Amino acid sequence: MRILVIDVGGTNVKVLASGKRTPIKIPSGPHMTPALMVKEVLAATAHWDFDAVSIGYPGPVSKGRPALEPWNLGKGWVRFDFKKAFGKPVKIINDAAMQALGSYDGGTMLFLGLGTGLGSALIADGKLIPLELAHLPYAHGETYEEYLGEAGFRELGKRDWRREVKRVAGLFMAAFRADYIVFGGGNSKHLKDLPPSSRLGSNANAFKGGFRLWS
Repeated sequence: MRILVIDVGGTNVKVLASGKRTPIKIPSGPHMTPALMVKEVLAATAHWDFDAVSIGYPGPVSKGRPALEPWNLGKGWVRFDFKKAFGKPVKIINDAAMQALGSYDGGTMLFLGLGTGLGSALIADGKLIPLELAHLPYAHGETYEEYLGEAGFRELGKRDWRREVKRVAGLFMAAFRADYIVFGGGNSKHLKDLPPSSRLGSNANAFKGGFRLWS
C-alpha cells in the first residue's frame, strides 16, 4: 500500500509519500484551513500515486477526528471530511503521537516533543497511547508546557531550561515506568547532556510513524 503522510504544523505542512525521499514543504499559518491544506497538498503531489493518507494533527484527536481547533491555524478542522476531500482512506493522529510511533524501538517508550508547546505520547508493548501532559500543573502555578515549551525556553534561558527538562524527564520516567524517553521537536536540539535512558529522535520519524499507521 502506498501512503501519503501529511505532518501539519503551524509554520509548514510537510508531505511525503511511499517511495519518495524528499518531503515537500507547504507554508502554513493562521490562513491555513483544512480545505486549503487539501487543495495545496493535492496540487503539490499531483504526480504522486498513493492509496491512503496519514495526517499528523497539531492538537488532540478523538475517534480518528480532530477534537479541538488548532490555535495557530485557520478554522474548520473538527468538522472537516478528510476522506471525502482526498477521495482516499484517511487516518488522523496527533502529531506527537505520529512521531512517537516512528521513534518506537520496543518496550515502554515515552515521547516528549519539545517545540512551541509540549507534545507527549506513550507506547507500551506496541500499543500507542496519546497523552496530553502539556497543560497539567507543574510548579508555581504554571504548567509543564509553560516550563518546557518555547515560552519556558526563552524565559528560563538554555541552562535552566535544560535542568527543568531533566527534572521533568525523571518524574515522567517514574510515573509511566518507561524504559526510555525519546525527545523530539525543534528545541530538542538544545539539549546537551541527555537524561539517563533517553535519546534524541528525528523529525523524519513523523513520516515513518505515518507509514506505520497502516502496517
